[in-house]
Amino acid sequence: MKHQPIQLLRINHLRGPSIWTYHQAVEVLIDIGALEDCPSHTLPGFTDRLLAWLPGLHEHHCGLGYRGGFVERLRDGTWPGHIMEHVSIELQNLAGLPSAFGKARSTDQRGVYKVVIRTGQKQVGIQALTDARDLVMAAINDEAFDVAACVQRLKTLIELHAMGPSTRAIVEAATQRKIPHIRLIDDGNLVQLGYGAKQRRIWTAETDRTSAIAEGISKDKDLTKQLLESCGVPTPEGQEVDSAEEAWEAAQDIGLPVVVKPSNANRGRGVVINLRTREEVMAAYEIAAKVSSYVMVERMVEGEEHRLLIVGNKMVAAVRGELSYITADGQSTVAQLVETQINSDPRRGVEEHFPLNPILLPQNGKVMLELQRQGLAPDSVPEAGRKILLERNGVLNQDITDLVHPSVAELAALAARIVGLDIAGVDVVATDISRPLESQGGAIIEVNAGPGLLMHLEPAVGQPRPVGQTIVEHLMGQDNNGRIPVVGISGVEHTTAVAMLTGWLLYRAGYVTGLACNAGMYLQMDRIETASPGEWESGQRILMNRTTTAAVIESSPRSILENGLAYDRCQVGVVTGLPVPVGLEDHHVHTHEQMRTVLRTQIDVVLPTGCAVLNADDEACAGLAELCDGSVLFYTVNADHELLAEHCAQETGRFLVVREQQIVLLGHQTQTPVMDLRHPVVQRLLQQHLPLPALLAAVGAALALDMDPALVRAGVETAE
Repeated sequence: MKHQPIQLLRINHLRGPSIWTYHQAVEVLIDIGALEDCPSHTLPGFTDRLLAWLPGLHEHHCGLGYRGGFVERLRDGTWPGHIMEHVSIELQNLAGLPSAFGKARSTDQRGVYKVVIRTGQKQVGIQALTDARDLVMAAINDEAFDVAACVQRLKTLIELHAMGPSTRAIVEAATQRKIPHIRLIDDGNLVQLGYGAKQRRIWTAETDRTSAIAEGISKDKDLTKQLLESCGVPTPEGQEVDSAEEAWEAAQDIGLPVVVKPSNANRGRGVVINLRTREEVMAAYEIAAKVSSYVMVERMVEGEEHRLLIVGNKMVAAVRGELSYITADGQSTVAQLVETQINSDPRRGVEEHFPLNPILLPQNGKVMLELQRQGLAPDSVPEAGRKILLERNGVLNQDITDLVHPSVAELAALAARIVGLDIAGVDVVATDISRPLESQGGAIIEVNAGPGLLMHLEPAVGQPRPVGQTIVEHLMGQDNNGRIPVVGISGVEHTTAVAMLTGWLLYRAGYVTGLACNAGMYLQMDRIETASPGEWESGQRILMNRTTTAAVIESSPRSILENGLAYDRCQVGVVTGLPVPVGLEDHHVHTHEQMRTVLRTQIDVVLPTGCAVLNADDEACAGLAELCDGSVLFYTVNADHELLAEHCAQETGRFLVVREQQIVLLGHQTQTPVMDLRHPVVQRLLQQHLPLPALLAAVGAALALDMDPALVRAGVETAE
């Protein structure tokens, strides 16, 4: 009997913290239909077929907490939603985008489940869940399924949409330091570290400290050499040429052997070295000219090529190149040997995350020239045991950071400073990198902007270097976490009024305040956009604004369910109330407890140094206090609230109450008057559009940011 396919009813991309996880995730609503009556142990051969396709599932712990836990669940009986969760995680792992979190939960509708997985990239997560559905159905119905093709499809999506390895290393290092980030281009490497006025930006291994002038200089190899030479940095003499004949003339003037290379290329493209004849020089010119319209001829510096990574005027990592060889077996052609001995290396590929490029014959002109020197062609079958040189440069994969002589490191840092780059890859040729360059005729041959980091993160030989962490420290300093005060407001009662007044109070206190709420987007309380692009998008725009020193962001329960929060953590989290849900039936949120799960998200993200502001007059809302990592400030219209004494007995406990027409802040053995409710402006606010609980919530948010009560009072009394 063939079972009907599982239906994917709805897919949500949760771009921020949600009811499931602090991280980006994809949630799918599925209907398993009649499979509700067919747990895995009742499906003949299903588990064995599944494990044969995905043996890595043996490593999944599942809720049991030990290796093999998920397989145990399969043998005992579990349902397709849970299985899809684990299969999609495993497919992402196989494709190179690791994931370890997923959930599957039933709804109040028979056979309908929510399945969620953490993912680093939306398109990859959606495809993984879709493929997981198809794979599970194939295993259930005993049909063929091409796992390799599925994984390759995911890898292609990763290449198209995920961050490159250099960007990812920097972002991961920032995340380890609790620095938030925003990807400014969905499929690109332009990333913001930090929020608002505290932000910095990276684009691969370039930063907002990398000037356009410096980058332009680095791309002009001839100009770079002139500047370096003028400051006494050793460089090989050379000149730009416009033709193959002129290249040969320059080679004769400089003296053989020479190097011919494009003036503005990188990764060794089009560079041919150790040229000793007219024919070789002219052929090398044609190779370089295909890469760039500007070609240079330089003196050949004897020695090995090294790449020194400079960050913030210091050398932080270095790698050495190696020659590329193949060894003949007496039966295979050169082209076949290249494929089996060189291009089969998993470190080689055309995409950015590969540290080495594949060697493509006959397209690779410099390799073809090297073969010609040895009397070979791609279809030649060399005698067994013959060692054949393919490339003399460009394969930088051996870490030698600890071998670099201090004077060489300082020269490389000086070269970066001369060009003006805060991060640079400086190419050095030397016979012995542990000796000063002048003692061996070594030279700096290039200074590159936006250097690749993968060679330092994953060298083939030697110790990996934490260069992502070094770049984050260079950008942010040691103690800066890139955060500005963020006030997150949620609930279902008067949240927009609370957000507006909170924004006003921060503005009056001197913050450059960004506000995103249902009334629009505001900067310094001037409306900058009335038609909101969406709550999540509005919040992100506020956090991307480079002038903002404080942000107030309102998030409705629906937005939390469909998008997550627009920020990773907040200094203050406000929840105004927690009633029985209305209008969230499409998300299967019907009960008070389910609403608590939604709104707890706002409190879950409060920083340990932050504060939750909660309505003590709503018992369920007050109950969220136990979930807060920071302190808690309750507010109430009841001066004799039952929680008051217990809470204020705690050293960090604060309670905002109304007593005899006064708002008073009570704390641990303290009592501070905040404002008189009889003030004319306060009276007008309360009568027109601001209920007393909303006033208390906004005042509480301001006080939670440790604003002076006098400033808070002045802000309210001047509210418009």
